[in-house]
Amino acid sequence: MSEFITYRAEDLRDYVVRFLERHAVPAEHAAIVADVLITADLRGVSSHGIIRLDTYYGSRIRRGLVDPKTPITVLNETAVTLRLDANQGLGHVAGHHAMTRCIEKARESGLAMVAVRNSNHFGIAGYYAMMALEHDMIGICFTNAQPLVAPTYGSKSMLGTNPIAVAVPSLHERPYVLDMATSIVPIGKITIHDKAGQPIPQGWGIDRQGQVTEVPREVLSGGALMPLGGTDIMRGYKGYGLALMVDIFSGVLSGAGFGDLVATTASDHPSNVGHFFAAVRIDAFRPLDEFKADMDRLIRMMKEAPKAVGQERIYIHGEKEFELAERYEREGVPLLKEVVRQLQASGEEVGVPFDLTPAGETVE
Repeated sequence: MSEFITYRAEDLRDYVVRFLERHAVPAEHAAIVADVLITADLRGVSSHGIIRLDTYYGSRIRRGLVDPKTPITVLNETAVTLRLDANQGLGHVAGHHAMTRCIEKARESGLAMVAVRNSNHFGIAGYYAMMALEHDMIGICFTNAQPLVAPTYGSKSMLGTNPIAVAVPSLHERPYVLDMATSIVPIGKITIHDKAGQPIPQGWGIDRQGQVTEVPREVLSGGALMPLGGTDIMRGYKGYGLALMVDIFSGVLSGAGFGDLVATTASDHPSNVGHFFAAVRIDAFRPLDEFKADMDRLIRMMKEAPKAVGQERIYIHGEKEFELAERYEREGVPLLKEVVRQLQASGEEVGVPFDLTPAGETVE
């Protein structure tokens, strides 16, 4: 059983802004970071939410590894492409700026692509893909990340969890929002099993010799996560191929780090993370209303398909997250008590007390 304390989403956003402003982040930039982090918590992706405020961002600013001003510069530009240098700034700010420019270009040209180098962890990839929805566009976002995943037949972490996000508008149904890692599970799942003293399912990770293990400590101590699909017999090379594809678009194309050249968040080196964004103006291909009506039809086909025995509902990607976000906006965002203690400790260290009024407590 885990104990949670709930807080109003708006209070959490306000705290993130105050915390980052103490680190010399401009107010406008701090608001962007806050929205990305709390959107992750609202959507149930707590591993990318406020829990990372100090470990991924605050502490790295204090160590001189992240530039709090995020001075973005243009490297190359055409009518439909753009390459940016984030100059080791905050990934959320770089990502928001890149997708905004991508949408602007797509509005004029029908589609656009933007690549970013010298960036940092930017939260959930789905946030940036979803930015296109309010413009009736399809949004696409990739990012590479610190190496945690071994290639098929390998024994060392060489690739990040390298997520893929795609957001597509519909007419009356909720938008389709795919936001998935290309690893079989996030590293946090391994850590949870390790702390609980529980074995991990076979196929989640390997030890330092590259052998499949059910011992989480062996994965965390020199082993690696497996790509989506797991072992070769389960066609894990497909996940490996997707992770490598993301690294090509995010790292090689942008000029950022790639493979194990991306620094870990615990290292004393700049991360040099790379991102890739694309926006597609739907009416450049077919009438918008026709497309959105057909998206509704496709979504309903899936949801109304025959259910497996014992199942009552088929979901569309993003649907659970939209419903959870609506619930948490009403009831408050649950944070593990351990996360609250971490926020209190880091807040005290930098002089921004985490003294928010809880909305309640729960046990799950």
